Amino acid sequence: MFRTRFAPSPTGPLHLGHAYSALLAYDMAQAEHGQFLLRIEDTDTARARDHWEAQIYDDLRWLGLSWETPVLRQSEHLERYNASLMQLADRGLIYPCSCRRSDIRAALSAPQEGAPLAPGVYPGTCRGRSMDSRQFGDALRLDMAKALQQVPEMRLIETGLKHAGTHLVNPAQLIHEIGDPVLGRKEIETPSYVLAAVIDDAAQEITHVMRGEDLYQTTFLQVLLQHLLDLPTPIYHHHRLIRDEAGKRLAKRDDSKAVAKYRSEGATPADLRNLVGLPQPLASSC
Repeated sequence: MFRTRFAPSPTGPLHLGHAYSALLAYDMAQAEHGQFLLRIEDTDTARARDHWEAQIYDDLRWLGLSWETPVLRQSEHLERYNASLMQLADRGLIYPCSCRRSDIRAALSAPQEGAPLAPGVYPGTCRGRSMDSRQFGDALRLDMAKALQQVPEMRLIETGLKHAGTHLVNPAQLIHEIGDPVLGRKEIETPSYVLAAVIDDAAQEITHVMRGEDLYQTTFLQVLLQHLLDLPTPIYHHHRLIRDEAGKRLAKRDDSKAVAKYRSEGATPADLRNLVGLPQPLASSC
């Protein structure tokens, strides 16, 4: 069965971009006689708020969406993410990192051997450290090169207009453009988005992932994690972004584009569908 999800973070109001992503996923699930699920990505404890979560539910219902229950809340499954981190650590694929941003900038400014890293890619300063040397507050990074040695050829199926097709995962590209990503911080139980999303997609049996095209490159790292953790790889659909009048991608600070603001000014769900360029739902799917 076709199963997709919408996975907002309760750190601010939903804006037009969120509305487009949620509506598109819902419409595609309806068209395929499938299921639409909701996930609350609330592991950012410094910014997540209960009132924003309540507003998410309210806005989505107002838009005419319904979803399977119970809703998965990431804060209730931290042990699952930690278990996966330790599974990777037991295979020697994770190392602790105490580098600050200033340390990384200094290392990147020094002469580099081999192929150049993309701007901002971690240079591997702590790569030689063992997990036994881990200190409180250390980030836990994936040793990308070592991880790639443990997986076969990987493929990604994409149905979004901009990147449609089947794509081979390029190991060299992962090493030089993503590097050794942070997957979490064990002591404060904060998994990275890429790790938590991979684990949750498998737990919720998601077959199709709908999200913005700004996350397209992240998908190749997630495919790698799926192979490392023996999890299925969904089909991905990266959709266009909804932008403001200046062409910038909308962010949660764009309160003028918040769904709640449009509601308060008398807009209807049909008006929002028109604003983001989506067709009105068929009567039979309401």
